[in-house]
Amino acid sequence: MTTVQSKVLIIGGGPAGYTAALYLARAGRNPILVTGPEPGGQLTWTTDVENYPGFQDPIQGPWLMEQMERQARNYGAMMKEDTIVSVDFSGSPFLCQGENASYQSNAVIIATGASAKWLGLQEEAIFRGYGLSSCAVCDGRLFQGKEVAVIGGGNSAAEEALHLAHHASRVTLIHRRDQMRAEKILQERLFNHPKIRFIWNHVVTEIIGTAHPKAITGLRLQETETKTSQVLPVQGVFVAIGHLPNTELFKRWLERDNDGYLLGVPDSSATSRPGIFIAGDVKDKRYRQAVTAAGQGCMAALDAERYLELS
Repeated sequence: MTTVQSKVLIIGGGPAGYTAALYLARAGRNPILVTGPEPGGQLTWTTDVENYPGFQDPIQGPWLMEQMERQARNYGAMMKEDTIVSVDFSGSPFLCQGENASYQSNAVIIATGASAKWLGLQEEAIFRGYGLSSCAVCDGRLFQGKEVAVIGGGNSAAEEALHLAHHASRVTLIHRRDQMRAEKILQERLFNHPKIRFIWNHVVTEIIGTAHPKAITGLRLQETETKTSQVLPVQGVFVAIGHLPNTELFKRWLERDNDGYLLGVPDSSATSRPGIFIAGDVKDKRYRQAVTAAGQGCMAALDAERYLELS
């Protein structure tokens, strides 16, 4: 198997990874970026993006990722369509094993992102980006004056519902239990909001919609005890049952919190292992926005550049 050598290896091809590649390429470090199984990350499932700075009109998520990749390539970053399957961070040069090649580098930036948890329904693959979302901040404005549903019972679901209430005509929060796990102050805001209602002890068994055009028209719900069902008419569905950071690959080498997010040095992209840096949703459980991921990619690139200068 071919061994590819570089000063810096970037693992992950989302906003954080592409931005890190751009900065390091401009610094003359000739970085290699391994895109992973989903080049572009979660934005490849997003249609209209209205909150990325610099664009007056909505842009397409996949298009934005293509532009980031192209810009990094133009400055000399090398893109590899490969997936890292194992890493050895015991010492420099670091060794990362991909499906197609091996990679050796003096520094590594981990930008593998996080994946939203979904319900496991077959319709999710059809309607993701067409009325189905996991990010109210990203897509809420698209549902101005429409009826939407939020699925979940934790802080994420509460925050999604409250944000959506600024745009939607009605927000229905669906939870499989009879009470929420969200913080009490968030629950109070939910219960006191005139646009938000609740359906307790129900699970979603089907997302109903049309094929031409792709659009959601409702949800089929099932009561958890009686198994009776009902159809709830909605035009948008937001799944808020959590995210899974893509960090399992690194658990032997790097510290993680109880939710699996990588832990770094405060006010830095560095980790406790010199030469390994983190950026984007692998470390950020709070904001999870394309623009914050890009900013952290910039930070990781600057930190990695300084590390290479001093080592």
